[in-house]
Amino acid sequence: MMRTRAAILRELNAPWSVEEIELDPPKAGEVLVKLSASGMCHSDEHVVTGDLAGATPPMPIIGGHEGAGVVVEVGEGVSSLAVGDHVVFGFIPACGRCESCVTGHSNLCDAGGEAFPLGLQMTDGTARHHDLEGNDLTLMCLLGTFAEHTVVNEASCVKIQPDWPLDKACLLGCGVVTGWGSAVYAADVQPGEYVAVVGVGGIGANAVQGARMAGARAIAAIDPVEFKREKAMEFGATHTYSSIQEALENLGDSTWGRGFDKVIMTMGVGDGDALGQAFWLGAKRSKIVVTNIHPTAEQSIAIPAAMLTLFEKQVVGSLFGSGNIRRDIPRLLELYTQGQLNLDDLVTRTYTLDQINEGYDAMRNGENIRGVIVFD
Repeated sequence: MMRTRAAILRELNAPWSVEEIELDPPKAGEVLVKLSASGMCHSDEHVVTGDLAGATPPMPIIGGHEGAGVVVEVGEGVSSLAVGDHVVFGFIPACGRCESCVTGHSNLCDAGGEAFPLGLQMTDGTARHHDLEGNDLTLMCLLGTFAEHTVVNEASCVKIQPDWPLDKACLLGCGVVTGWGSAVYAADVQPGEYVAVVGVGGIGANAVQGARMAGARAIAAIDPVEFKREKAMEFGATHTYSSIQEALENLGDSTWGRGFDKVIMTMGVGDGDALGQAFWLGAKRSKIVVTNIHPTAEQSIAIPAAMLTLFEKQVVGSLFGSGNIRRDIPRLLELYTQGQLNLDDLVTRTYTLDQINEGYDAMRNGENIRGVIVFD
């Protein structure tokens, strides 16, 4: 057993508490990783606010699910990783054996999905992380990357090249693949299409990049925060609007009045009324991709059902951008090294673990595209 530090959430709407914890060694199929960096994603804010009640582990919980670091110890039977390997965590493990994985949908891994709301180790359903009073600590996304060290399942790790920067690579664990894949995979943006991205934070900025790389003719970025609209132009947007209503009023300018072929919803928190309004952004036979998380308590969305048939519109959900951690994390890092994918400008500011609450305050205030915790 070793001691390390982690940011723990003990009750709803409370600040993260940075504490010393005890960490068990990895068991069979697990690895101990020293974190180098962790992205600060809005999904962890959903845990704070309770938006994902019933779908996330019980408290006390160690937050964080965008992590990258170096393997320092491996458990029995680990075959794909060794001490010294550089890894990025996928926020959804890919067991490679369940029906979802073997049919090409590892983003919906059955084994990971079953363990996800428990927040305990996939192998035996027990905890490796404990506070100093001996209480078990659960893990966000089975990872808990708001910690200097963590123990995770081998299925959550993707080995990367040792020269790829870990403070950028950590973002591939969720936000980058989720946004990019929402455009490239879920929306299936084609060359010459008109695309609207609603919400331009860490995920939406990458949806803009994905649409640009897929060859979109015009990309409208919609966000109430001027700073984010300005950044969206750097990532490839051709038009920006402060609201869905403003975008609707300017369809003649952005799409010659026909509407968007693809509408990608990447707001910080999904909203049924906003989705209903965004539905009208779409042209006939358009596809509306819902990537942002809606509160689990929200049970309805304001969509005119008749238009699904009369205009042949589609509304589809997308988890992790319908991507694959083992294919897409290395693929997008290679695109980054080739200068085709911009990761550098996604990181607005870096923080220490002790500054985590300052970082989330900045996110709530619309000051960051993405904050990153950098460990010593």
